[in-house]
Amino acid sequence: MPGSRRDFLSWSATGLASAAALHLLARDAGASPEPHHAPKAKRAIQISLVGGMSHIDSFDYKPQLAERHGKPLGGAAKPDVFFGQVGLLRRPDWEFKRRGQSGLWVSELFPHMAGVADDLTVINSMTADSANHTPALFVLNSGFQFNGYPALGSWLSYGLGSEADDLPAFVVLPDGRGEANGAASNWSSGFLPAQHQGVVFRGGDAPVRDLFPERTVPAAEEKDSRAALEKLNALHLDRTGGESDLAARINSYALAAKMQLAVPAVADLSKEPAKLKALYGFDDPLTADCGRRCLLARRLLERGVRFVQIYSGGPIAGAPRTSWDAHENVKENHGAEAARIDRPVAALLQDLKRRDMLKDTLVIFTTEFGRTPFTQSAGNVVGTGRDHNKYGFTCWLAGAGLKPGTAFGATDEIGWKVAEHPVAWYDFHATVLHLLGLDHEKLTYYHNGIKRRLTNVHGEVVKGILA
Repeated sequence: MPGSRRDFLSWSATGLASAAALHLLARDAGASPEPHHAPKAKRAIQISLVGGMSHIDSFDYKPQLAERHGKPLGGAAKPDVFFGQVGLLRRPDWEFKRRGQSGLWVSELFPHMAGVADDLTVINSMTADSANHTPALFVLNSGFQFNGYPALGSWLSYGLGSEADDLPAFVVLPDGRGEANGAASNWSSGFLPAQHQGVVFRGGDAPVRDLFPERTVPAAEEKDSRAALEKLNALHLDRTGGESDLAARINSYALAAKMQLAVPAVADLSKEPAKLKALYGFDDPLTADCGRRCLLARRLLERGVRFVQIYSGGPIAGAPRTSWDAHENVKENHGAEAARIDRPVAALLQDLKRRDMLKDTLVIFTTEFGRTPFTQSAGNVVGTGRDHNKYGFTCWLAGAGLKPGTAFGATDEIGWKVAEHPVAWYDFHATVLHLLGLDHEKLTYYHNGIKRRLTNVHGEVVKGILA
């Protein structure tokens, strides 16, 4: 084996191992891809609901809200809501029941998720910094209300790397109907090296855009071109002293070459058993899109991808509102949106569990904020819609290192504001990192004179949900 770094680069440029060698150099140029402590989870999937899911219609049972239906909110405080219209209190549109052996409260909005309630760890005391979709989504993803900051998946890629050499660490599966508010800013690598940004996989025969050339290139020509490019890249990298941005760029080319073989294989769902595809909802046009993405997510994790983000909703062309944005009618809006994802998400949990993967996989179910217990109506009217609510809402997690079948924190008696154990996004992110073996205060990147981190200068691990 060559003794010097220069010899190593020269050897890597002329051999078939050059792509792998440059991949290792690029990894060495960034954070050491190792956990800070023993992780509970090796990988994670996030299902992100765009628009604001109503916690009081799904996972946060408030009997007093039903009792006070049609009555005014009361009190002297003027609610700070997005559209400024405060109607009367409104009961949930779905019946709540205790589920499973744990007795966790889940409404009929999610009957299939109710069936896996014993695997859920529900946080009923989430709070948000903004009640505006785009900045709220930015905070959910990156911890900041502005774009240009790395997403959670990018931080995980930077801190832990990918377990696969032929697939990216961070993959994004958008809703087939439209992208989330802020689009690619939600999965940006920000100031981290570009190799850590989320890679979008779409449906159809070409899940990754521009993965293949427009014209077919003969194999010999392709091999010679790659060899020449790799040699030039290695020489350039050597002249610059191993500059990290250049190493990351070279790595992205090497990874793209490997992905040309890996992506078609992992995206081919045809060989999955018919019974399993039916579980995910492939047989129903309403659930088929989310079902395919949930099954693809599981396959990506099996191949070594670190973090997969699945979006539900976003701005829909021709529609007056963003998905899950139930200003006009909660029953109609949430009923339609939940029907698309309930069966596939429950199937994902069941599939992971059957494959013995849930014990070291983290499943995250989030929304940027909740909805108000009073209706969005002018005057003393019981309307059918609810406005944005940043003061209290629900997210849940499942899998490695958590207390399953439990609910943590609480909102007040009507579900408007957090009353016990508030959890900000900084705390949520700190907890996710902790479960994946990373200390949120140690996972840093020097940028513009500051050691930046996902949790900024805040964040506490939510120990009350940990096993």
